[in-house]
Amino acid sequence: MRIQLLIVIVLSFNSANAYLPYQVDKREPIKIMGIFGPNEEEVATAFEIAVRRINKDFKALPPDIILEPIVQHVENYDSLHTAKLMCNATSEGIAAIFGPQSIENRNIIESMCQMFDIPHVEAFWDPNKYFIPTNGVHGVNVYPESHLISKGISVIINDMDWDTFTIIYETHDNLVYLQQVLENAHDDDKEIRPGRPSVTIRQLPPDTDDYRPLLKEIKNSSESHILLDCSMDKTVTILKQAKEVHLMGDYQNYILTNLNAHTVDFQDFQPGYANITTVRMINPTNPHIRSIMNGWIYEENERGRSLNVRAETVKIEAALMYDAVYLFAAALQSLGERKPLPTPLSCENPSSWQHGLGIGNLMKSITIDGMTGRINLDSQTGRRNSFSLEFVEYVSDQWKVLGTWNTAFGLNHSRTVEQMDKEKKEKIENRTLTVTSKTGEPYMMKNPETGELYGYSVDLIKMIANELNFTYKFVLERENTYGTLNPQTGKWNGLIGELQEQRADLAICDLTITSERRAAVDFTMPFMTLGISILYRKPAKKQPDLFSFLEPLSFDVWVYMATAYLGVSLLLFFLARCTPYEWESQHPCDSDPDELENVLNLVNCLWFSLGSVLAQGCDILPKAVSTRLVAGMWWFFTLIMISSYTANLAAFLTNTRMNPPIKNVEDLAKAGRIKYGCVEMGSTRNFFKNSNVSLYQRMHSAMESSRPSVFVKSNKEGVERVVKEKGKYAFFMESTGIEYEVEKNCDLMQVGGLLDSKGYGIAMPTNSPHRSTVSGAVLRLQESGKLRDLKNKHWKEHNQTVKCEKDEDETDNPELGIDNVGGVFVVLIAGCGVSFLFSLLEFLWNVRKVAVEEKLSPYEAFMLELKFAIRCYGTSKPVRRKASTPSLKSNSLANLDLFNNKMNMINYNSTR
Repeated sequence: MRIQLLIVIVLSFNSANAYLPYQVDKREPIKIMGIFGPNEEEVATAFEIAVRRINKDFKALPPDIILEPIVQHVENYDSLHTAKLMCNATSEGIAAIFGPQSIENRNIIESMCQMFDIPHVEAFWDPNKYFIPTNGVHGVNVYPESHLISKGISVIINDMDWDTFTIIYETHDNLVYLQQVLENAHDDDKEIRPGRPSVTIRQLPPDTDDYRPLLKEIKNSSESHILLDCSMDKTVTILKQAKEVHLMGDYQNYILTNLNAHTVDFQDFQPGYANITTVRMINPTNPHIRSIMNGWIYEENERGRSLNVRAETVKIEAALMYDAVYLFAAALQSLGERKPLPTPLSCENPSSWQHGLGIGNLMKSITIDGMTGRINLDSQTGRRNSFSLEFVEYVSDQWKVLGTWNTAFGLNHSRTVEQMDKEKKEKIENRTLTVTSKTGEPYMMKNPETGELYGYSVDLIKMIANELNFTYKFVLERENTYGTLNPQTGKWNGLIGELQEQRADLAICDLTITSERRAAVDFTMPFMTLGISILYRKPAKKQPDLFSFLEPLSFDVWVYMATAYLGVSLLLFFLARCTPYEWESQHPCDSDPDELENVLNLVNCLWFSLGSVLAQGCDILPKAVSTRLVAGMWWFFTLIMISSYTANLAAFLTNTRMNPPIKNVEDLAKAGRIKYGCVEMGSTRNFFKNSNVSLYQRMHSAMESSRPSVFVKSNKEGVERVVKEKGKYAFFMESTGIEYEVEKNCDLMQVGGLLDSKGYGIAMPTNSPHRSTVSGAVLRLQESGKLRDLKNKHWKEHNQTVKCEKDEDETDNPELGIDNVGGVFVVLIAGCGVSFLFSLLEFLWNVRKVAVEEKLSPYEAFMLELKFAIRCYGTSKPVRRKASTPSLKSNSLANLDLFNNKMNMINYNSTR
């Protein structure tokens, strides 16, 4: 409960000139007057208590001197009454004037103090003096410089990573107070989410205490950082109404710039999980402040006024007034005069106090430690330019110091990184988070019978929840879309819209991290890296050709080889007939033959060339140099051709799969008969749309102009279209999805490499307090290998029922089947059949010849020759004689004929 200080008892007087001494003491009193407004009772009390505490400390003042406080309350803007009080006070002798806060009254006091050389001590903020520096030497102000406070607040905002925020202020004077914050908000080096202003300024509506409409507008804008610069009564009202409109959740962060914010008891309205940070100059746990407050309470009790005043509830104005009185006392002590008594002065005949100028200058040069820290004033302007600000956060019904900002040393954190990580983890423990997702294999699937959700995303969030000790509930997105931005409204739908509206705490699925989405929501570090690639249907396996053994050489080469075979055979025949060295005697024993014979006849030349081509050789060999030269060149030619044929034969016989018509994205762009597309609304299309690569720009234009449309609603539809159109459609898809589909469907394949590199991340509302905590959990799972195992579980083990046969050219030991070499068997069988046919013709021709020569019927000759042929023994055959040949010969002639027959047989065999 807020503690109200009792109203100080003001000394009664019958006229403006009647003052009753506050204290009876043998020491000479020095009167100081405090002028306060009607609602500044606590400040007036602090003024009196400071005087009493100083009077009891004999080291605080020169000897034989005490301070006599005079407290006057005047209405704001009552210039006439204020001037009358000043004239009455100076006529009695006054050493210093403290206050007031009213701008008009302060101007009169300041002018009269300059006229009389009386020190004018202030402890309030004057927005006008921010633009108009004080040129006099009499006035001092212990209130910190507003632009320095604004600088400290700006540093705190940057340290808390507020890239955007909304300022709610009460009057235009507050904008002067936040001048430095506004300037730093537009710093060009500051990272700002695209499409959003860095700072939005909203003024409280006048003449009303209902701020709910304004707060609802801020909530609809998805702003989560709010800076409140209002009076404390309005600040409390705003926070209470913010809770009513659900603007005090996990994702809302408030900074209260009022230096009295630490006096609010937030337990009165339970702000919930919102992060509330305040700026203060009074640290209630400081031993020096506690000592001062103990003396304060003692003074009040001594006067019979029991006040429930604490260091946690004392206002900054009262503390500054307390410090201002001590600063004046320190200046009296430093003056060196034993009795610097004030001189009575008259407003009718103005004169100056001899010690006033010296005391005013001393107040600007000395340094003291007060309730608000070290007080050090500027020697020229008399303003306070040295102080410290503490920024504290309201956590678990208590204030926790986050750090300190000092005008000299800057920002200093009071917590280590480990402590901050621990506090962030504590915020998520034992909480129930709402997780939104969309269905899609293998990330999120639904059992049609039980309605149970399962998949990669379910297992991943379960692992993270076990790591961070929180519970969760799944909510499927109604439209089952990732989310797209509406340029007219600036709103997202789908998963991103759910997060923006803060209806969910996390979104987990195959959600790609893009700059456009990052401008709308926050992402954790990627839990899976990937890129865009091409999904295409495998070409159907080519059935091996029966005559595939002919494929190593083209048809033209076969024709050229046949032509070369005939040409070389004819050339060899012609050269053999021309050269004399190829003509020999029919009988080797006859040295003087009547006839010469040439064995390289046309048939033998063809047989020789054929044996060389088939690498089998031949018994008939050339003897002349010319014919041997032709034979050598033919052998060299056949060596090269046979080696080339053999080398290519293995590849052609084992390569039974037809290569795909495209191997990369360049081939796809050139292949006019193959259409290609992607998901209509997704990161893949945005990649082509926003790419600076001319090839991708042309491909995006081609996709947009294609009719019928090549865009699909989902990845599933795209995969079905690839399968259905059988090689006439290629689908751009993220590589992880392609891996899954290839494992599941043996007819699909990935073509080419990755076109880009990106990652899937867990999305959260902007400025989520759980982002770093969940990111840390993802990193630990990645380092431990659990994410790899989880992917194998859903990509490979899930598809174990589908066994794709490896292509034969992909096996370690490829084997040739009958389909590969069947043509060789066909040629062999055909050759054997042709040879059998020729043998039959030769047999029949011989039967006819025997029938004529032996005077037998064709049937008799046929049966005679057939019986001999089917007899499987015997290697000799009798000669069939002509009918006219005599049966008897002389022995000599018979022997001679026998010899000639044997020699002919020998020559005949040699020619063969």
